[in-house]
Amino acid sequence: MGDNYRLNFYAGADYGLDSNYGDFLGYRVPAGLIGQATDPRTANQIKMTADKINTGGKVVEVQMVTPDVAESIPNQHLDEIKRLSKITGTELTLHGPLVEPTGVTRQGWNETQRLQAERQMQSAVDRGHKLRPDGNLVVTFHSSNGLPEPETIVKDAKGKNVTTDVWIVDERTGQFAQRHPEMDYLRGKMEDVKETVNKQNEEAWFKQLQGVSFHANQGADIIEKGLISSQIKAGKKEIVSKEELLNLYSQYVSGKAEKKLKEFGEYAPGIKEQMQTIVHGDIYLRDSYQDLQKLFNMAYYAAQKKGNKNDLDKLDNFRKQIGPYLKDIEDPSKINQLSEKIVDGISVLRSISPPKTFTPLKDFAIDKSSDTFGNIAFNSYKKFGNNSPIISIENPPAGSGLSRAEDLRSVIEASRKKFIEKAKSEGISEHEAKKQAEKLIGATWDVGHINMIRKFGYGEKELIGETEKIAPYVKHVHLSDNFGLEHTELPMGMGNVPTKEHLKLLDKYNKQAKKIIETGNWFQHFQTTPLVETYSALGSPIYPMAGGPYWNQISGGSGGYFSGQGAVLPNYNFQTYGSGFSNLPPELGGQATGKNRLSGAPME
Repeated sequence: MGDNYRLNFYAGADYGLDSNYGDFLGYRVPAGLIGQATDPRTANQIKMTADKINTGGKVVEVQMVTPDVAESIPNQHLDEIKRLSKITGTELTLHGPLVEPTGVTRQGWNETQRLQAERQMQSAVDRGHKLRPDGNLVVTFHSSNGLPEPETIVKDAKGKNVTTDVWIVDERTGQFAQRHPEMDYLRGKMEDVKETVNKQNEEAWFKQLQGVSFHANQGADIIEKGLISSQIKAGKKEIVSKEELLNLYSQYVSGKAEKKLKEFGEYAPGIKEQMQTIVHGDIYLRDSYQDLQKLFNMAYYAAQKKGNKNDLDKLDNFRKQIGPYLKDIEDPSKINQLSEKIVDGISVLRSISPPKTFTPLKDFAIDKSSDTFGNIAFNSYKKFGNNSPIISIENPPAGSGLSRAEDLRSVIEASRKKFIEKAKSEGISEHEAKKQAEKLIGATWDVGHINMIRKFGYGEKELIGETEKIAPYVKHVHLSDNFGLEHTELPMGMGNVPTKEHLKLLDKYNKQAKKIIETGNWFQHFQTTPLVETYSALGSPIYPMAGGPYWNQISGGSGGYFSGQGAVLPNYNFQTYGSGFSNLPPELGGQATGKNRLSGAPME
């Protein structure tokens, strides 16, 4: 009977005069386009697939969602699932592992983490190809998994979109920071995201310059103090000049000044003490010079990348000025000249545009995730050609990173662009590269996930607007319902997802897209397949010819006023528990066969 078996006990009927039930979503979807997702918590995907096929569904999405569970699925099992689908005429799709495609972790970002995620996802695509080696298997990956929402946008009491939080990333270190746009009362307006990031870049740049300037001036002051104090005089006679002290200092730091110091007799201890003061200032100056080098390199790289000729000219002029002094930079006797050049350098860096140290996390995440998706799609195309799996990028629950339509669309467009660039570099024509990119990279649109923007103050109008933005890119659909506040997964029609409006828009671009039921919460709590509820909600026709009757018309029909109570107690119950010798089970002396009622074991 399987886990999905349920007795046909009378469950009550819908009120006979309520004509809305049975057509309450108002949109019919052929049952052949509706699929079921397997349970991702087990590696026994053969049994999960067979259970879904046993319900009569014609599409099954194999779940390799949990990375460690996915690694526990043998390749032989994938081959067996493929054979099972062929025997039964069932179409298969695949949900890949939930990993973070950008390479972002709690510790920040680094390229190694992104490459690890790419390899893990590539493995899933390569293995998934076994499920449909002669066609384009749809493989779904989330656009993010664990990435915070780069920009938190809410609808305020006046109905305006307001950005409350912005995440930024330091591209050099991979570290993140959260910023809140502030009200500029002088201009009478709220900062936008660009202004917030620019402000952070300016503050960071000037703070670094301030640090270099402070240490440079501190070091120069200390050195000057040492030089002046060391001009020890006996009456009007100067014992040692600044120039002599600097030469002596050069010998002192190399450990060769002891003999020279003895020549100063009683003044030697005082001069030695001032040498130590100069050492202290020297350390400050050399630290500030190293920091100046880093800032100069950062500024030059940023000016080159941006193509800012004016800033490049200023930096090149300073480089020419300081060039003659660089060969003597390690000469302790030239330490006072070093301080002057550091101050000059700070002035130049202060006059140019602040480098883009921080960038909006959204832009950064789109760039890095598109590296991953573009690479996976192209590597698969190189291996499998026209039978390459389709990389379908899903919007995660609203409130996660890259979860809204505009962000998802940007990821897809950037991934396609990188696919095209790679293809052209290997001799593929631009026309063919573009054609394959559009075919092999698209979106999985989860209507339940996007419905969660309701908790940010949005309603049905904005939800439909999200689907309008992404519809041309959609290859695949995930169906689940909720009330817009928590990531619950109910059958369609049991929450407030505007299913009819979503599907009408999506069908304009891809009417044949498979629609996969993802209702983990329903199965968890009610232990039944959601197939009948979904067929009923979507008004699916019972027979392939697509005419009536429809599932919504017969759902609960046996309980109507004029049809009696229906199969209140099915024959199975009378066979097992009914009176009469012939209907008693064998363990009670009867003839009814089946399972032992006590142990559940099959009876011979």
